Amino acid sequence: MDGLRARLRGLDTTVIVFIALIAVLALSAVLVATAGRNLFSPGSIRDILTGMSVLGFVAIGQTLVILGGSLDLSVPYVVSLTSLIAAQTMDGRPGMIVPAVLLALGAAALIGLANGLIVTFLRVHGFVTTLGIGLILKGYLDTNYKGTAGSVPWAFQLFGATGVGPVPISTIVMLLLAGAVAFLLARSGFGHHLFAVGGNAEVARLSGVRTRRPLIWAHVLCSVFAGIAGLLLASRLGVGSPTVGVQGGYDLLSIAAVVLGGTLLAGGRGSIWGTIGGVAIFAVIDNLMSVLQVTPFLKDVVRGAVIVIAVAVYSRRRLVARRERFTRTGADAAPLEAMNEGGAR
Repeated sequence: MDGLRARLRGLDTTVIVFIALIAVLALSAVLVATAGRNLFSPGSIRDILTGMSVLGFVAIGQTLVILGGSLDLSVPYVVSLTSLIAAQTMDGRPGMIVPAVLLALGAAALIGLANGLIVTFLRVHGFVTTLGIGLILKGYLDTNYKGTAGSVPWAFQLFGATGVGPVPISTIVMLLLAGAVAFLLARSGFGHHLFAVGGNAEVARLSGVRTRRPLIWAHVLCSVFAGIAGLLLASRLGVGSPTVGVQGGYDLLSIAAVVLGGTLLAGGRGSIWGTIGGVAIFAVIDNLMSVLQVTPFLKDVVRGAVIVIAVAVYSRRRLVARRERFTRTGADAAPLEAMNEGGAR
């Protein structure tokens, strides 16, 4: 029994997230069956994957800033703004799709750049910075838009409406971008420096890392991914909306998915695939509660409970690992004592 516990504690957090996902799928399949439905039918799979897409894009970007020891509360307003910029620029014209996409993502990148510069050069905490930028964007949206605006052509709506079998195109794009970001974190200097800054910015600085650059890029990429989510929502709705980001609650949900995926909220440790696992868990739970016709208020209760349980489990694993590291006895204690004696000499 102790050996099994040791193996479980030794598992990577991402592996634990996907084990939890399998357990949630199994439990959901049973509960959905009681309502006379099949969780693994093509329609149900399509609904789950569709629910993953938008939150997945936002959560990928949120993972980057949290890994760097920051966060971004402006993402729901970036989502709304980019949906409006794209829809108004296209205005139903297929020939304006590319300029609209570039303009929307460019605006998102500028917002992320502003966030990053304020956080790094003015040394304002990411929570305060992005909350302030978010309120500025909210004021702009509330002042200039009273409802939906613009329209997207049918060709652009295919991005949010088509798929390969039960798998939406948007989900495939999201997973491809997740893979690209995971590769970037694992194989590039940007990734290594971002982990270092999130782990301990002062130690990273003393080690020769330019601590500002990776965090600025993380904020830029976070806003760009929120912009992609806005484009996807514009594609699905056919119009731009000033409230679509806030109604989706993508700021808190994206942070919750990142934390559920095993990324430390303090930064320095985590993975993109853990975040995708967290997003998938939320999508399965949301699908289950929709089938069972659970009220929106109870949905939030369930989401909150899942987050608290997950964080408690991760904290318990770290606490136990730390205890074991400092309470080794017998054969394991001898090398440690020898090292201490050598250090004393």
